Amino acid sequence: MEEEEKKPDEKTEEKKTEEKPEDKSEDSKDGDKPKTTPLIDIANAAAERMEKANVETAKLLDRQEALEERRALGGRTEAGQETKPKEETNADYTKKAMAGDLNE
Repeated sequence: MEEEEKKPDEKTEEKKTEEKPEDKSEDSKDGDKPKTTPLIDIANAAAERMEKANVETAKLLDRQEALEERRALGGRTEAGQETKPKEETNADYTKKAMAGDLNE
């Protein structure tokens, strides 16, 4: 019987310990100051990300320039290609005739 009586006491003890909010804040000598990241650290992190992005952009720009060079020196020309004359509609012909520009 004594064991049965101890069990309820243990349960209430566990409940009491669970209900107490644990104070996880460390005792720092700064008082009530909130822990924040200094602006310098934030700025340094941003600068580091920008430097990495600049390096990546420079690599991509080099690749794009090399591609443009290959296209320019690739040997393709416009010579020898046929150009189709613009087809005139009846309205265009009428406008030219009224303006006296049929010889063009």
